[in-house]
Amino acid sequence: MGDILIAMFGPDCNDPIQTTALNVLLSYLAGSSVSILENIMVEKEELASSIAYSWDARPNSVIWFQPTGVATEKLAHVEKRLFELLEDVASKPLNMDYMLDCLRRERRQVTFQAESSSNFYANSIINDFLFGKRDGSTLKDMASMKEFDDLEKWSDEQWRAFLRKWMLDAKHISLLGTPSKEMAEKIKSTEEARLAARKKELGEEGLAKLAEKLKAAIAKNDVEIPSSLLQKWPVPGVESIHFIESTSARSGLAKKMGVPSNNAQKIIDSSKSDVPLFIQFESVPTNFVHLTLLIGTSQVATDLRPLLPIFMDNFFNTPIIRNGKRVEFEQVVTQLEQDTISYSVRGGSRIHDPEGLVIQFQIEREKYATAIEWIRTMMFDSIFDETRLNAGLAKILADIPEEKRSGNSMMYAVDAMLHLDKDSNIKARGTLVKAVYMKRLKKLLAKDPKTVLSRLEELRKSLFTFGNMRALVIANIEKLPNPVSAWEPLTSQLDTKESLQPIVKMAQRLSPDGQNPGKYGTVIVPMPTIDSSFCISSAKGPTSPTDPILPALLVACSFLEAVEGPLWTAIRGKGLAYGSGFKRDPDGGFVQFSVYRSPDAYRAFAAGKAVLESYIDGTAKFEQYALEGAISGIVVGFADEQSTMAAAGQFHFVNSVIRGVDDEYSSRILKAVRDVTVDQIKDVMKTVLMPAFTPGKANVVVTCAPIMEEVCLSLPFSHNILSSLVFMRC
Repeated sequence: MGDILIAMFGPDCNDPIQTTALNVLLSYLAGSSVSILENIMVEKEELASSIAYSWDARPNSVIWFQPTGVATEKLAHVEKRLFELLEDVASKPLNMDYMLDCLRRERRQVTFQAESSSNFYANSIINDFLFGKRDGSTLKDMASMKEFDDLEKWSDEQWRAFLRKWMLDAKHISLLGTPSKEMAEKIKSTEEARLAARKKELGEEGLAKLAEKLKAAIAKNDVEIPSSLLQKWPVPGVESIHFIESTSARSGLAKKMGVPSNNAQKIIDSSKSDVPLFIQFESVPTNFVHLTLLIGTSQVATDLRPLLPIFMDNFFNTPIIRNGKRVEFEQVVTQLEQDTISYSVRGGSRIHDPEGLVIQFQIEREKYATAIEWIRTMMFDSIFDETRLNAGLAKILADIPEEKRSGNSMMYAVDAMLHLDKDSNIKARGTLVKAVYMKRLKKLLAKDPKTVLSRLEELRKSLFTFGNMRALVIANIEKLPNPVSAWEPLTSQLDTKESLQPIVKMAQRLSPDGQNPGKYGTVIVPMPTIDSSFCISSAKGPTSPTDPILPALLVACSFLEAVEGPLWTAIRGKGLAYGSGFKRDPDGGFVQFSVYRSPDAYRAFAAGKAVLESYIDGTAKFEQYALEGAISGIVVGFADEQSTMAAAGQFHFVNSVIRGVDDEYSSRILKAVRDVTVDQIKDVMKTVLMPAFTPGKANVVVTCAPIMEEVCLSLPFSHNILSSLVFMRC
């Protein structure tokens, strides 16, 4: 598979009509599976896995098209085909009904982003500062949405003229990236020859001089910032951060967790609905509804789990039966877009349930009941169609080579294969499983479609049960129509006598190597598609959010990872890696040390270990201002988790339903980190963090360029395993 990137000059980024028209036109062309480019090139002709697009705000904006997952031998054809379709669109009357749908959805999304995105106003203000008029007139345009009213009056001819001007007649550059085994081998041999020639040219004396020069540069770089300078800016207290308040209310089985005493709960109780579904409401002052349905997977058979990627891809992109008649997927997607701001189905990692699935809708308040009806429809009235499944499989298979070209993605893919067992959804949906299973599934679909369809039906039945469902509704409860009774159409098709299934933690889905890290050692995956290295080391860590070591662990990690802090200066500051740090993975029960984009993962790994040892043995001292900064970083992290109204509501749900802690949990943690002592930090560094660098206590995964393979073998307890064997081993 190869890559295509097409760049063309776009309209003035400070003209709201022009930029809004551009957003709408791009959505019309490639915004979903029913748009022109996506529907023809991806869904029907299967030339690419997607047609990605974006535009950059510059003095003259730049429009980007990127067909992904393109077969190498079809790169030139796909680039040509894209422009053929653009020409075809410009030469014929447009579907003005769909264009107006795109325009109105864009208006809804802009209004939604203004409320829910912390970057919405910041980006607009930055762009105005860089490119806007000095009198502030372009900034004032943000206060109005008049451009949408103006664009509703545009004719078919105006839209086509706009398309022709900025996409067909505009100059463009097309980059076609063709993979080459010969080039990969040449790069390795050329680099080896270059290094040998350079060493010969410099000689012993020249190398020694450069070593001294490097030593002097490092010494200059390591000069400490005077404490007196840093102390000029006192660290603000926790009380200076005002968190967004979200009021919880519960209905159905959720009441077993406790019934809050507040106005939102009174409103829910006053509905007097007998819907037994587990529903938690989070009331915030929002104009929209954020609807999440968490689906447990504990009842899914092991052999059905690898079907999840195609099941999820197909969920919203398939025909349905409505009133006894078949409705094709194009009409389904069109109607979904008319009724929503956005919709999706994905893994539950974002709400800290990585082994679950989530169906999410962002909608206007009056579409609340409509969204729930859509959930019911797609669960029970959708059709598993061979043509649609083939298209979905083609997209998944086309994306796999790109996933395998990323050193960082492959590192995490191999890490999951090593540490998770056969019942883990994360492992079942991972790149290495998909690479094998989806090929087999495509062949089976062609040979015996009934078997594939029956297995998908089995998967559907095991997922969409009453006991697997927990709902989260984030809205202004005082203004939400029929908050509980709106769920009746869904529960009417469920066996409500079932017991609620417990949420499965990732820590319950570990392989023997995940349960006892250290026995396996180090996996090295040479990759000719990258020119650097990536590394992750996994050791045992706490799983409970109330573990008494957690406050000290939070402070230790925040202290070590601070900008210009110990790891920064020792690794990034010396050019050993673009990034490094500790990751606390409470879902799986790991503490991980990772190195991102390093010219030498071994040296970066060794530098991280040396930093840790220096603080444990007392060689390095804990400065008070640095500890204060670490605590501030923790507070900011908690604030970032609830930076918007929707995020605040989700944060409450995660704490109460997923983590099982009360509303005062965050306050207790923030108070506890204030009381952490240096001795506690040292102890947690020694007992929890140091095992990530200790043979016999951690497993290490490294992806690297082939030229670095021998260097990476310097890591402790290493053995070299190619990626294909990793899959077989795990």
